[in-house]
Amino acid sequence: MAIITGETARAYNDLVEINKTAAKGYQEAAEGVSSPDLKSKLSELSQQRAQFASQLTQQAQQVGINVENGNTLEGVVADAAAAVHRGWINIKSAVTGQDDSAILGECETGDATALSAYETALKSNEIPAQARTVIEKQHGEILSAKNWVTQQKGSR
Repeated sequence: MAIITGETARAYNDLVEINKTAAKGYQEAAEGVSSPDLKSKLSELSQQRAQFASQLTQQAQQVGINVENGNTLEGVVADAAAAVHRGWINIKSAVTGQDDSAILGECETGDATALSAYETALKSNEIPAQARTVIEKQHGEILSAKNWVTQQKGSR
Protein backbone atom coordinates (compact mmCIF):
# COMPACT_ATOMS: atom_id res chain seq x y z
CA MET A 1 0.00 0.00 0.00
CA ALA A 2 1.22 3.50 -0.81
CA ILE A 3 2.40 5.70 2.02
CA ILE A 4 -0.12 8.45 2.63
CA THR A 5 1.48 11.85 3.09
CA GLY A 6 0.24 15.39 3.37
CA GLU A 7 0.65 15.74 -0.40
CA THR A 8 -1.73 12.86 -1.04
CA ALA A 9 -4.24 14.09 1.52
CA ARG A 10 -4.08 17.58 0.07
CA ALA A 11 -4.72 16.28 -3.45
CA TYR A 12 -7.85 14.46 -2.29
CA ASN A 13 -9.05 17.46 -0.28
CA ASP A 14 -8.48 19.84 -3.19
CA LEU A 15 -10.29 17.65 -5.70
CA VAL A 16 -13.26 16.96 -3.42
CA GLU A 17 -13.65 20.67 -2.64
CA ILE A 18 -13.29 21.62 -6.31
CA ASN A 19 -16.03 19.21 -7.29
CA LYS A 20 -18.38 20.30 -4.50
CA THR A 21 -17.93 23.92 -5.58
CA ALA A 22 -18.35 23.02 -9.25
CA ALA A 23 -21.58 21.18 -8.47
CA LYS A 24 -22.92 24.36 -6.81
CA GLY A 25 -21.57 26.56 -9.59
CA TYR A 26 -23.13 24.49 -12.35
CA GLN A 27 -26.45 24.42 -10.48
CA GLU A 28 -26.41 28.22 -10.19
CA ALA A 29 -25.52 28.42 -13.88
CA ALA A 30 -28.40 26.09 -14.78
CA GLU A 31 -30.80 28.31 -12.84
CA GLY A 32 -29.47 31.43 -14.55
CA VAL A 33 -29.44 30.53 -18.24
CA SER A 34 -32.46 31.14 -20.44
CA SER A 35 -32.07 28.21 -22.86
CA PRO A 36 -33.91 25.04 -21.75
CA ASP A 37 -31.23 22.87 -23.41
CA LEU A 38 -28.47 24.69 -21.52
CA LYS A 39 -30.42 24.39 -18.26
CA SER A 40 -30.65 20.64 -18.72
CA LYS A 41 -26.98 20.12 -19.64
CA LEU A 42 -25.64 22.39 -16.88
CA SER A 43 -27.84 20.59 -14.36
CA GLU A 44 -26.38 17.27 -15.56
CA LEU A 45 -22.87 18.66 -15.11
CA SER A 46 -23.79 19.73 -11.58
CA GLN A 47 -24.90 16.19 -10.76
CA GLN A 48 -21.75 14.78 -12.39
CA ARG A 49 -19.49 16.93 -10.21
CA ALA A 50 -21.38 15.93 -7.05
CA GLN A 51 -20.83 12.30 -8.08
CA PHE A 52 -17.11 13.01 -8.67
CA ALA A 53 -16.81 14.44 -5.15
CA SER A 54 -18.50 11.35 -3.75
CA GLN A 55 -16.21 8.99 -5.70
CA LEU A 56 -13.11 10.84 -4.53
CA THR A 57 -14.33 10.85 -0.93
CA GLN A 58 -14.75 7.06 -1.12
CA GLN A 59 -11.28 6.67 -2.67
CA ALA A 60 -9.76 8.79 0.08
CA GLN A 61 -11.50 6.80 2.80
CA GLN A 62 -10.11 3.57 1.34
CA VAL A 63 -6.57 4.84 1.98
CA GLY A 64 -7.38 6.29 5.40
CA ILE A 65 -7.98 9.94 4.53
CA ASN A 66 -11.10 11.63 5.88
CA VAL A 67 -11.72 14.50 3.48
CA GLU A 68 -14.82 15.59 5.35
CA ASN A 69 -12.67 16.76 8.25
CA GLY A 70 -9.45 17.23 6.35
CA ASN A 71 -6.79 15.46 8.39
CA THR A 72 -4.02 17.65 7.02
CA LEU A 73 -2.45 20.83 8.36
CA GLU A 74 -4.77 23.68 9.28
CA GLY A 75 -5.34 25.93 6.34
CA VAL A 76 -5.00 23.26 3.66
CA VAL A 77 -8.74 22.98 3.21
CA ALA A 78 -9.08 26.76 3.39
CA ASP A 79 -6.41 27.09 0.69
CA ALA A 80 -8.26 24.60 -1.51
CA ALA A 81 -11.55 26.40 -0.98
CA ALA A 82 -9.93 29.74 -1.86
CA ALA A 83 -8.48 28.31 -5.07
CA VAL A 84 -11.83 26.84 -6.01
CA HIS A 85 -13.61 30.06 -5.12
CA ARG A 86 -11.43 31.97 -7.58
CA GLY A 87 -12.56 29.59 -10.30
CA TRP A 88 -16.29 30.13 -9.71
CA ILE A 89 -16.37 33.55 -8.01
CA ASN A 90 -18.09 35.42 -10.84
CA ILE A 91 -20.87 32.92 -11.51
CA LYS A 92 -23.34 34.84 -9.31
CA SER A 93 -22.73 38.14 -11.10
CA ALA A 94 -22.98 36.43 -14.49
CA VAL A 95 -26.24 34.76 -13.47
CA THR A 96 -27.58 38.11 -12.25
CA GLY A 97 -27.05 39.50 -15.74
CA GLN A 98 -28.91 36.55 -17.30
CA ASP A 99 -26.39 36.48 -20.15
CA ASP A 100 -25.97 32.86 -21.27
CA SER A 101 -22.58 33.54 -22.85
CA ALA A 102 -21.23 35.21 -19.69
CA ILE A 103 -22.55 32.37 -17.53
CA LEU A 104 -20.87 29.82 -19.81
CA GLY A 105 -17.66 31.85 -19.59
CA GLU A 106 -17.69 31.49 -15.80
CA CYS A 107 -18.31 27.74 -16.10
CA GLU A 108 -15.34 27.59 -18.46
CA THR A 109 -13.16 29.42 -15.91
CA GLY A 110 -14.28 27.07 -13.14
CA ASP A 111 -13.45 24.04 -15.23
CA ALA A 112 -10.03 25.46 -16.11
CA THR A 113 -9.34 25.78 -12.37
CA ALA A 114 -10.50 22.20 -11.81
CA LEU A 115 -8.35 20.85 -14.65
CA SER A 116 -5.30 22.55 -13.19
CA ALA A 117 -5.94 20.94 -9.79
CA TYR A 118 -6.41 17.53 -11.40
CA GLU A 119 -3.16 17.92 -13.34
CA THR A 120 -1.33 18.86 -10.13
CA ALA A 121 -2.73 15.77 -8.38
CA LEU A 122 -1.76 13.53 -11.30
CA LYS A 123 1.86 14.76 -11.11
CA SER A 124 2.12 13.23 -7.63
CA ASN A 125 3.84 9.85 -7.47
CA GLU A 126 2.03 9.17 -4.19
CA ILE A 127 -1.52 8.81 -5.56
CA PRO A 128 -2.54 5.12 -5.33
CA ALA A 129 -3.02 3.40 -8.71
CA GLN A 130 -6.76 2.82 -8.27
CA ALA A 131 -7.30 6.48 -7.35
CA ARG A 132 -5.11 7.61 -10.25
CA THR A 133 -7.44 5.76 -12.65
CA VAL A 134 -10.49 7.52 -11.17
CA ILE A 135 -8.75 10.91 -11.24
CA GLU A 136 -7.63 10.45 -14.86
CA LYS A 137 -11.16 9.48 -15.92
CA GLN A 138 -12.68 12.47 -14.13
CA HIS A 139 -10.05 14.78 -15.65
CA GLY A 140 -11.05 13.55 -19.11
CA GLU A 141 -14.74 14.14 -18.41
CA ILE A 142 -14.08 17.64 -17.06
CA LEU A 143 -11.98 18.44 -20.13
CA SER A 144 -14.80 17.19 -22.34
CA ALA A 145 -17.32 19.34 -20.43
CA LYS A 146 -15.06 22.39 -20.66
CA ASN A 147 -14.72 21.91 -24.42
CA TRP A 148 -18.52 21.61 -24.73
CA VAL A 149 -19.00 24.78 -22.66
CA THR A 150 -16.45 26.64 -24.82
CA GLN A 151 -18.26 25.52 -27.98
CA GLN A 152 -21.65 26.59 -26.58
CA LYS A 153 -20.27 29.94 -25.44
CA GLY A 154 -19.02 30.63 -28.97
CA SER A 155 -22.41 29.89 -30.50
CA ARG A 156 -24.42 32.25 -28.25
